[in-house]
Amino acid sequence: MEKYVIVGGNKLEGQVSISGGKNVALKAIVAACLTQDPVTIHNLPLISDVAVMLAIVRELGGDVKVDDHTVTICMKEFSKSHIALDQAAHIRTSSMFLAPLLIRTGSAVVPNPGGCRIGARPIDRTVDGLIKMGADINYQSDDGYFYATADGLKGVRYHFDKNTHTGTETLIIAAVLAQGKTVLENAAEEPEIDELIDILVSMGAKIQRTSKRIIDIEGVESLHGATYTILPDRNEIVTWAVGAYVTKGDVLVLGAKRERLEEFLEKLDEIGASYEVTEKGIRFFSDRPYKATDVTTAAYPGFMTDWQASWAVLMTQAQGESIIHETVFSNRFGYAKELRKMGVSVTSFDPEVADPESVYNFDIEEKAGKHAIRITGPATMHNAILSISDLRAGASLVIAALAAKGETTIHGVHLIDRGYEKFVDKLTSLGAKVSREKDSYTP
Repeated sequence: MEKYVIVGGNKLEGQVSISGGKNVALKAIVAACLTQDPVTIHNLPLISDVAVMLAIVRELGGDVKVDDHTVTICMKEFSKSHIALDQAAHIRTSSMFLAPLLIRTGSAVVPNPGGCRIGARPIDRTVDGLIKMGADINYQSDDGYFYATADGLKGVRYHFDKNTHTGTETLIIAAVLAQGKTVLENAAEEPEIDELIDILVSMGAKIQRTSKRIIDIEGVESLHGATYTILPDRNEIVTWAVGAYVTKGDVLVLGAKRERLEEFLEKLDEIGASYEVTEKGIRFFSDRPYKATDVTTAAYPGFMTDWQASWAVLMTQAQGESIIHETVFSNRFGYAKELRKMGVSVTSFDPEVADPESVYNFDIEEKAGKHAIRITGPATMHNAILSISDLRAGASLVIAALAAKGETTIHGVHLIDRGYEKFVDKLTSLGAKVSREKDSYTP
């Protein structure tokens, strides 16, 4: 275990490069296992989640070659259909291997997946869709595994009851080699899903978005190899933008574009934050006070749930009272108590909601804790001893510590490694005082 020791009070200034999108890279690795041919992926983020997914591919019999930020995967044949529990426990997307395993081997033994604990995230919607396509899937609670078999998958018309990013992607991957046509209704719209579709189409798949939240997939007999370059991670862009604002700095995020960030930029306009879209990227700089505003997270094209922790840190420096209402995940305010340790006025509450079933994307019976926070700013933050609850919360607490007075220690930084490559190096290149040290702390 390791920790960050951060001395606050320095502006973030300069320019920073962005890694490829985590939420594309992980799915691209799964997609590469649909063909016997080599698939090459450029701009691969070298993060721990990617390392785990590549380890699973190797364990299943795939040949994996990594050269800098490029990986070539060749799954000539699966040598096994069983994923080890210790691997899957680290990452939620491990469950997506259900699709290529069922298609190419007819069986899969996959553990209930892990990842950040931001509320109950069952894969029921994914499993239900695969069953409708002809799979037989049983979950054994005594060992935590899904046991699945299929004598070929068949195209279906399937309607998702709730928005599901991973469920949509898994069924797309399953449908490209299924017999006949699959129509996915109420399919998620995130740009990362469109990137996955682009990857699969480059491999020979037939996929179209025919209307809002409708995806048609015509099954083909086989896929071939391809080469694809992953676009920059929009979650990382938001992290650096907020870092510039709360430290009163000036950061040019190289490669950032207005597209795919519209909802974030609209909120920046609302609070009066300054930014400049250039040919090189987007410059985020602090030259005026920020106004408080309210945010409700939602499925795309709404305000991303992955942005809300960073937005909360930004609102600690805004003038007045801000409210953040989380509707996507059932337990994503673990960072709030950590901000209180730093002197921020943060209170949790449940907003009045006329029809919770239609507002909340998670199953209502899985509701955990309060689903909104109220932040009063601007706050003068001070040093503290902090613990990280999930990936995005962790990066946001680091940004908060940069703006705080004194020396802050942050435990559990391995969670940040799941989504940020060379995070400390990038921070120090922008002027932050951050060190990574051995940690004997046990939470």
